[in-house]
Amino acid sequence: MEIDADLRRKTAVSAAAVGISLVTFTAIGLAFSEEIPNGGIAFSNTGGFAVVAALVGFIFLMAGIGVWLDNTTADTAETDDADPTE
Repeated sequence: MEIDADLRRKTAVSAAAVGISLVTFTAIGLAFSEEIPNGGIAFSNTGGFAVVAALVGFIFLMAGIGVWLDNTTADTAETDDADPTE
């Protein structure tokens, strides 16, 4: 299987989005965790809302990236499909 420029771009953009999401989840875990009296660590209520917001944001981010990549790929495919015999 040949890896062309479009596939590399799609992979890099998707991997960057996943990396950003992982950093976001880590930051939420560090910022909103608190120690509980019996020696454990738990999220505060605000931390729970932040995790849900980050999940929703990740879903919208990946959907937006998918639409953007599909549109940019479709634009390049239309210009590449020109029949030289016409």
